[in-house]
Amino acid sequence: MTENSQQPQPAPTTELPTQYAPAEVEGKLYERWVERGYFEADAKSEKPPYTVVIPPPNVTGSLHLGHAFEHTLIDALTRRKRMQGYETLWQPGMDHAGIATQNVVERELAKEGKSRHDLGREAFVERVWQWKAESGGQISGQMRRLGDAVAWSRERFTMDEGLSQAVQTIFKRLYDDELIYRAERIINWCPRCLTAISDIEVEYQDDDGELVSMKYGDGDDTIVVATTRAETMLGDTAVAVHPEDERYKHLIGKQVKLPLTDRSIPVVADEHVDPEFGTGAVKVTPAHDPNDFEIGQRHDLPAIAVMDEHAVITAHGPFQGLDRLEARSAIVAALRAEGRIVAEKRPYVHSVGHCSRCKTTIEPRLSMQWWVKVGPLAKAAGDAVRDGKVKIHPQEMEKRYFDWVDNLHDWCISRQLWWGHRIPVWYGPNGEVVCVGPDEEAPAGEGWTQDNDVLDTWFSSGLWPFSTLGWPERTESLAKFYPNSVLVTGYDILFFWVARMMMFGLYAMDGTPPFHTIALHGMVRDQNGKKMSKSFGNVVNPLDWMDKYGSDALRFTLARGANPGVDVPIGEDWVQGSRNFANKIWNATRFALMNGATVEGPLPDASRMSSTDRWILSRLNSVVAEVDAYYEDYQFAKLSDALFHFAWDEVFDWYVELSKTTFQAGGEAAEVSKRVLGEVLDVTLRLLHPVVPFVTETLWTTLTGGESVVIAEWPADSGFRDADAEREIETVQSVITEVRRFRADQGLQPGQRVPARLTLAGSPLAAHEAAVRQLLRLQPEGDAFTATATLPVAGVEVSLDLSGVIDFAAERKRLAKDLAAAEKEKAQATAKLGNEAFLAKAPDNVVDKIRGRLTKADEDITRIQSQLEKLPQA
Repeated sequence: MTENSQQPQPAPTTELPTQYAPAEVEGKLYERWVERGYFEADAKSEKPPYTVVIPPPNVTGSLHLGHAFEHTLIDALTRRKRMQGYETLWQPGMDHAGIATQNVVERELAKEGKSRHDLGREAFVERVWQWKAESGGQISGQMRRLGDAVAWSRERFTMDEGLSQAVQTIFKRLYDDELIYRAERIINWCPRCLTAISDIEVEYQDDDGELVSMKYGDGDDTIVVATTRAETMLGDTAVAVHPEDERYKHLIGKQVKLPLTDRSIPVVADEHVDPEFGTGAVKVTPAHDPNDFEIGQRHDLPAIAVMDEHAVITAHGPFQGLDRLEARSAIVAALRAEGRIVAEKRPYVHSVGHCSRCKTTIEPRLSMQWWVKVGPLAKAAGDAVRDGKVKIHPQEMEKRYFDWVDNLHDWCISRQLWWGHRIPVWYGPNGEVVCVGPDEEAPAGEGWTQDNDVLDTWFSSGLWPFSTLGWPERTESLAKFYPNSVLVTGYDILFFWVARMMMFGLYAMDGTPPFHTIALHGMVRDQNGKKMSKSFGNVVNPLDWMDKYGSDALRFTLARGANPGVDVPIGEDWVQGSRNFANKIWNATRFALMNGATVEGPLPDASRMSSTDRWILSRLNSVVAEVDAYYEDYQFAKLSDALFHFAWDEVFDWYVELSKTTFQAGGEAAEVSKRVLGEVLDVTLRLLHPVVPFVTETLWTTLTGGESVVIAEWPADSGFRDADAEREIETVQSVITEVRRFRADQGLQPGQRVPARLTLAGSPLAAHEAAVRQLLRLQPEGDAFTATATLPVAGVEVSLDLSGVIDFAAERKRLAKDLAAAEKEKAQATAKLGNEAFLAKAPDNVVDKIRGRLTKADEDITRIQSQLEKLPQA
């Protein structure tokens, strides 16, 4: 059997309050854990390392339910590994969140009637730091409330001095290796945030727009093109057709008049054009469309920008100064007036890109930006998974990963912001460009200026697994805790963050990937499976549920829904159910302590134990093995469910109840069972601790007298199994369950006592007769006993005397009435389902409902007939 990890033990106190009050214990326990240094990690330790980084929450606000979900899973992993003897580092910290944070502070300035330009760059950045100092502590407090076992002394921020040095170092190395370059290309531009954003920061949704077909040229040189962005036609520099399209071969190489302008543009042949789509001719606007830019490059076409950073028209003429949407309507009207509109379709539903931060429609725009050449970096990131250096869990998510890294475009890393890591490049008066490393002096002298842009937030967070450990210095922490053991994160940032860390980790750390395993989880949704959104009114503040039900209840609910890579629905009633589980653990442990459960001394030899004792210890070891296997496979839902059912069903509802008669009888058997119960509770509380740390800490220290379950030894499967005892108790359970069901069917109250005869001679159940009678409220049979109902169950007979307890005639009449109603319901449902005309017209949900009624009627008929058969004849 499993041995207690804290021998020898001081005598524990057996006193617990009658009710568990999470608010009274959680905060105090957490501060005690932190003060005692349980969560800190020692780089000099000889223990094997186990490292996980926190996906750094944005400094912009508070933790949401998704954070609580992810933190619960990471915390469970790290707490278990700490108990298993690993030197465990859960690295905490926060992300500066460039665009999001700048937007927040700019909104605060707007309330004062100011903009960042009124302050100037230096003063604005100081204002952001001030805001960070005031707001950043909120997240730390929420993490403490949740129970996050992080190494607080190692907390980092993506803009702190050490991480800033790491950013500058890797930028310089990539630049020197010609993996960072500056070029003019089409980027995704947010006219609201006034910055470039990367492809993965664009959210696509179906919008109502318009599709306008318009005629370029005249006479035989007429060609029709269609667009959803008519305003960009002012920047057209060609019309493209497929080289094999017979309709347009006579036009290739010719010039056609561009309406509303004084320009003519060429018709070019390009295989990119799909002759089957639309008219087979496309307008080419190289400065405002990524595909058009590529066509322009191939045909040496000029790129004419017709909008500024606010998406306002800059082209000369009557449309200058109009917003893009105003210009769209005005241009279509002008084309219509000239007879150039061939067709108009509105609404025209099509996919439109929006800024993921502010939801503004993005504008493709030709711009000079800084880029990472991702080809070799992405190949290494893909190969690391293909070669097995890094495992993605669940494995089916690998395809999504490969689809991304194998087709990755160069990454635009410059942002037109003031808050962030400023690009370490200086420009000289004579066109010089100098990239400055962290230990180098910036060029001095007149005319030298630093690049105004800052780096994409994901550039610095991509360094997180090693920059937090002191890189580029070869620190003890880096040597001890890199690479991470596992990355636990949502599949939604597989591309945003995970791929970036893979590329940078392999590049900076000599081919060593940043983690061994990527464990992907789903998104938290409401109880109906709907995405949580402020607009839907279904967003939940995790603090509200923690205040109401306790942190353990929220954690257990989240863990119990966590199937790998699958979204997690959650509702308040489920959290309430988990609170009930915490109360059940509390009350059962309190009862056990009051009845002498103990961990003192070794476990008695199995030969001294009852079959009930051997059964629960056999099941306990099976559950230890089961939970270990689920942890290794990141099956949080399954391990939580296994623990729930073992603790509630097997320990509390069966073992404790079956043992009550033994405790009451006293003697050696009672002393053995008290020690067994203590052992079972000790191990069960340790198994539960990583998921529900607060209630288990209170109960375990009270039970064992140990210092803290945080540093207790993780239970090991001793290998003890007793199949005979398991079969025997399963038989006892079958008998009790079946008789309870019969009693309920006959309308007996749970506490109502009934005379009974148990035929147990020669059965192993004979040893359990006292427990069976007590649990089933069965009296001795007495002299006037009459067997009015006999139940053959699992090889034994239970005869009950229900005379004087039930009016059999009235009960038979009631059941006959119920049977007639069920048979009528069955006949009606059968008739409808047999009506072909009805089935042809009825909606699927109506048909399904009637099928359900038929199924229920069949079940009711079977149940009632069984009850009637068991009633004695009048």
